[in-house]
Amino acid sequence: MARVYDFSVEKPDGTLQSLKDYEGSVIVVVNTASKCGFTDQFKELQQIYDDYRDKGLVILGFPSDNFNNQEFDSMDETLAFCERNYGVTFPMFKKMDVKGEHAAPLFAFLTSEKKGLLTEGIKWNFTKFLIDREGNVVDRFAPQTSPDKMRAVIDKYIQ
Repeated sequence: MARVYDFSVEKPDGTLQSLKDYEGSVIVVVNTASKCGFTDQFKELQQIYDDYRDKGLVILGFPSDNFNNQEFDSMDETLAFCERNYGVTFPMFKKMDVKGEHAAPLFAFLTSEKKGLLTEGIKWNFTKFLIDREGNVVDRFAPQTSPDKMRAVIDKYIQ
C-alpha cells in the first residue's frame, strides 16, 4: 500500500526532497498560490505551524499555477512574497501541477486517497490534506475551509 513517504518532491533549488524525511510527523500538504482570494490562509497556516511544530507537525506548501495563473513565474518571487507578507517559515517546494494529466505524482496520490466533495481532483488553490504519523492520508479540507477549522482534527492526530 502506498504512503506519502513513497514520494519525493523538488525543492525550490531543484534538488529532491524525500517525504520519508518527514516520517513520524503529522503532515499538512497544501497547494498554494500567491495571488488568490485564499492567499491570506498563509497567515493561519503559519500560526498552526508555529503552534504545533514542536509536537511533530509539519506543513508542506506546494505552489501551483493551475488556477487562473495566480502564482508568480519565479520561485524566488513566490518565496519572497510568502516570507515578506505572511512570515512563512514552513517548507515550500517548487511550483508544480496539482491537477490534470500533468499532475505531480504526489497530488495524483493524495487525490486518489481522499476524494473531494464533488470531484476527485483538486478544484482550487489551498486544498489541504492531513497525513498521520504513519504516512496515511486521513483527511482532506476544501479550499474555503479555514486552516483554523483544521485544529480539532490535527489535535486528534498530534497526540
